[in-house]
Amino acid sequence: MNQKLPSYLLGKYQLIGTVTFSVLFAIVFLNIYIPFSETAWFGLGDSVTFSLTVVFVFASILILILSRILMYRSKRLFEMTYLEYTIWCIMEILLISLFYTKLTMDISHAGVTQLQVFGRSFLYGTIALGIPYLISGMYFAIIDKNNTIRLMNYENVVTDEPPKPECAKKITLFDNSGTLKLSVSPENLYYIESDDNYIKVWYTDSKGKLQQYILRCRLKTVEESFKGSGLVRCNRKYIVNLNKVSTLRKENDGYVLDLDNVDIQPIPVTKTYTDMILSHFTETSPLLEPMED
Repeated sequence: MNQKLPSYLLGKYQLIGTVTFSVLFAIVFLNIYIPFSETAWFGLGDSVTFSLTVVFVFASILILILSRILMYRSKRLFEMTYLEYTIWCIMEILLISLFYTKLTMDISHAGVTQLQVFGRSFLYGTIALGIPYLISGMYFAIIDKNNTIRLMNYENVVTDEPPKPECAKKITLFDNSGTLKLSVSPENLYYIESDDNYIKVWYTDSKGKLQQYILRCRLKTVEESFKGSGLVRCNRKYIVNLNKVSTLRKENDGYVLDLDNVDIQPIPVTKTYTDMILSHFTETSPLLEPMED
């Protein structure tokens, strides 16, 4: 529960989709639940009941929208954990349940205490919103897993001629439908940059010109896909191809990586990833010593 929440759950379109699906699910659930509840007063009959029903529905939707806007903006301030996300969702249900309890007691349901009304509203609110929250999270997790970069080994492909050694492996990018979008040799890949819920893959084309390709994917997914390879994360925003590093420099603020392309600015190594970067050079290139300024 203390693990960091995947960024794809806090994306703009994911939050909009979660609210939309939750509202639709809740409306269907409440229509099924009303006939069996002693505290439900929703209805489209008399003008008072209709007005209160409209007020409650729109107020609940407004609470969800404002909450998700705050959640979206909060990612700039701190990294939310699964536990914090769960508490946040519970607080949404709690606010809506309290508002429902207030309206119900104003209508003055005889024989039902305020605690009973709140308990039932919180229970059914948890079902009405908790289930769509869970389904939405699972759906976006599946979508995110499809947005991955894969390392394909063409040595295992049956062909009428043997593949060239330099073309034996390719880094391939697929979209949500599984369609191949980009295939690039590891020798031409320089680094991968995070841009919110997207990544930018920087590589050189057949003419040696630096290019970028944008794909909807998390940098964490890339990191997990290439564990043990030359593609290593050096800070929160970048994954670099260490085979393209020409110089590892020590500066006042920490280490910096220079790639063997003059068009690429030096990429900083943050403290979190310093030991991993240094160990890679120590293990793979014992003759390569970090340069001190």
